Amino acid sequence: MKQSTVTVFASPTSWIESDAVAQCHQVAALDGMLHVAAMPDLHPGKGAPIGAAMASSVLYPFLVGSDIGCGIAVFPIKLKRAIPERLAARFPDLDSEPDPNDPAWSFVDTDIPGGHTEGLGTLGRGNHFVELARIDTVFEPDHASRLGLAAKDLVLIVHSGSRGLGERILRAHTEVHGAGPAADPPAYLAAHDNAVRWGSLNRRLMAARVALALGAEPTEPIVDECHNLVEIRDGIYLHRKGVAPGDGRDVLIAGTRGTHSYLVAAHAGAEANYSVAHGAGRKMSRADALRRGKVKHTVEQLRKTPVGSYVVCGDRQLLFEEAPTAYKRIEQVIGDLVEHKLATPVATTLPLVTYKTPDAAKRERRSRRT
Repeated sequence: MKQSTVTVFASPTSWIESDAVAQCHQVAALDGMLHVAAMPDLHPGKGAPIGAAMASSVLYPFLVGSDIGCGIAVFPIKLKRAIPERLAARFPDLDSEPDPNDPAWSFVDTDIPGGHTEGLGTLGRGNHFVELARIDTVFEPDHASRLGLAAKDLVLIVHSGSRGLGERILRAHTEVHGAGPAADPPAYLAAHDNAVRWGSLNRRLMAARVALALGAEPTEPIVDECHNLVEIRDGIYLHRKGVAPGDGRDVLIAGTRGTHSYLVAAHAGAEANYSVAHGAGRKMSRADALRRGKVKHTVEQLRKTPVGSYVVCGDRQLLFEEAPTAYKRIEQVIGDLVEHKLATPVATTLPLVTYKTPDAAKRERRSRRT
């Protein structure tokens, strides 16, 4: 039997945790595994690496994880004036589901995948965010123009997934089979596909909610790529965990709330399992980020970034866990993708407002009004 292979698409100057590489080799030893392609944002996950595309003749649900359908979408938005401090106060509460009469519903499809309504229109925690950003540097004007973008244009970036639906699907598998393969691949894939569609719908609904709250007309996404999913390609199961499809797609690779993000044209081939990075990648665990962050930063410092943007986050612990210093340098990640000919930068985005979870005082004022 041909031995499976592992390729890490990172330069010698990029810091990659040895534990993450070890996880790639552990995955490569699974029955049926053919090739593991790790991206420069690779970091350890719970049982499987984050930032890897894993091709196998066997379907392993745990390699995709619980947030099936998680992805990043980009929506153009037009505002008369973009003053970050004022706009930050106008973001809606994305911890709460929209009211049935919320006008945002009229801007999305009414067909809810699987009929699952719980959590629809909400963001979730962790590294999920909604960001109002400005197009900054444009490297490929023609490509940007085809997407309808130019320097100084505004966009909404939405990073979220399938919320409790994906978790429910994975739990149904692991309670019976643990980390083993799917006993009934078609049944798992049917549920999985619902979660992927649900995640995309969720991003559209949240974008509509935010656009309306900011006084803008909701738009359709110009980019919407999922980075937690399994795809059947040439009869092989291609598991992606924290990597985006890179076969001729436009992908938004997220930096941090205090740095640029990069819109790239991805053109990854078979050696990279047709995939590219999805973000800067963590360099600290959440516990380390919390411990070190409390020594280095104040809450006030983390709510306004060095680039002048504002962070809406009523959860102080989450502020520290998701501090920009907890992540790798996005420029290094992009440089590695370019060096390995996996992607071409099209433009950068600069954050104006990054929303994580509502300000506690603002939520209390709203509850009093209702």
